[in-house]
Amino acid sequence: QVQLQESGGGLVQAGGSLRLACAASGRTFSRYAMGWFRQAPGKEREFVAAIGWSADSTYYVDSVKARFTISRDNAKNTVHLQMNSLKPEDTAVYYCAARDSHLVTTDYYEYDYWGQGTQVTVSS
Repeated sequence: QVQLQESGGGLVQAGGSLRLACAASGRTFSRYAMGWFRQAPGKEREFVAAIGWSADSTYYVDSVKARFTISRDNAKNTVHLQMNSLKPEDTAVYYCAARDSHLVTTDYYEYDYWGQGTQVTVSS
């Protein structure tokens, strides 16, 4: 069982940066693949980024490549999403997710645990 708690969301102007954090409970955090998803009003949940258990594999949706960076610290049971050059279209609730597998996937239904989400709002 893993519990996830996101933090770091907020209101930022276009071009600004935010760093999201996801704190995970449990002693086996390192065996989980981790992902970030987002959901804007009226839209489906969208994959943003994912990272393997050893951080040697990362994946991003095309729209955030070169702007967002996912990282993890297994010693601290945390995953971060550094978001730079933010755009109004990045506005959404951002969710942290964990998959009980070392394999990374971009499919939201493959993830086993979810946080409550943190709001990110980018003003133009």
